[in-house]
Amino acid sequence: MNNKMKSKAVLVFTFFALFFFKDCVAQKTKKGKVADIDLNHWSVTTPEINPETGKVTNVEPPQILNYAEDPLLMKNMYNDPKSGALVFYAYPAEGKTANTKYSRSELREQMVSGDNNKNWTFKQGGTMKGELAMGSVSKDKDGKYHKVIIMQIHGRLSNEQKILSGQDDNNAPPILKIYWQDGKIRVKTKELKNLNATYEEMLHEDAWDDDKGYTFKEEVGFNRFDLEVKVTDGKMVVSLNNNEFAVYDNIHMRKWGIFENYFKAGNYFQSRDEGSFAKVNYYKLTVTH
Repeated sequence: MNNKMKSKAVLVFTFFALFFFKDCVAQKTKKGKVADIDLNHWSVTTPEINPETGKVTNVEPPQILNYAEDPLLMKNMYNDPKSGALVFYAYPAEGKTANTKYSRSELREQMVSGDNNKNWTFKQGGTMKGELAMGSVSKDKDGKYHKVIIMQIHGRLSNEQKILSGQDDNNAPPILKIYWQDGKIRVKTKELKNLNATYEEMLHEDAWDDDKGYTFKEEVGFNRFDLEVKVTDGKMVVSLNNNEFAVYDNIHMRKWGIFENYFKAGNYFQSRDEGSFAKVNYYKLTVTH
C-alpha cells in the first residue's frame, strides 16, 4: 500500500471512529446518566399522584435509579441533555405531603438505602454539597419570582420520642430551609422559644419558631452556584460559593441536638398560584457523615 492509499485509509478510519464516539456520547446523554449524583441513598417525592396508592408519589432505591424511564418520575425528575443537569420540576398539584399546602419534587436522604428509620444527629454531624442553578421559575401577579426551597435539613422524632410526645407521626420541624428568592439565596432556621423548656416540650413543633433569616449578598440569578451545609455538634455552617458564610453556633443549635435529622435537596415549590412552576437544575450533589 502506497503512502497516498495509507493516508486515505487513516482518514476513513478517523471519520468512522469520530462518528462512533459521537454516537456513544449521544447514547449516554440520551440515557440520562448523571455521574455526580448517586441516587442509591435518596428517595424522591413528586407532585404526581401514584395511581396504585392514591397518594403523592414517593420512589425509593432501587426504583429511583430508573427515573429516566419511570412514568411516575419522568415528568418531574429528568435529565437535561444540553446542560447535563438533573432537573426537578414542581408546580401546584393535588399531590402534597403531610403538614404542607405546597408540592415538591425533592430528594430525601436515606443513610440506609430504602430505610427512613436510620438518621443522624448533630453530634454525629454531616455535610451536604451541591452545584445547582435555578432553571426557570414563574412570577406572581406583582412581577416577583416565586420562592423555591432548594435544600433542607429536616428533623425527625425517633419512635421513642414519638410515643413520649403523643404525636401521630415522626415529623419534627426543619432546622434549615435554604431558599432561592428573587435571585438570591436566603437561609432560615429555627430558634427555641423557651430556653428552659423540658426535653418533652422541645419535641413539639410549637416549641420552635422561625428566626429572622439571612440573605447572602451575592446574587446568583439563574447562574450555577455551589452550596455547602456542614453540621457538627451544636453548630451549623451554610456557605455560598465558598465565599460567604452563615454561621449558627448558639444555644438553639445545641438544644436541637435532641433530634434526628436528614438532608433534603431539590425543588420544594412555594406557591399555589394557578399556572405557576419552577425547575431547579442539579449538577452535583454529595453527602458525607
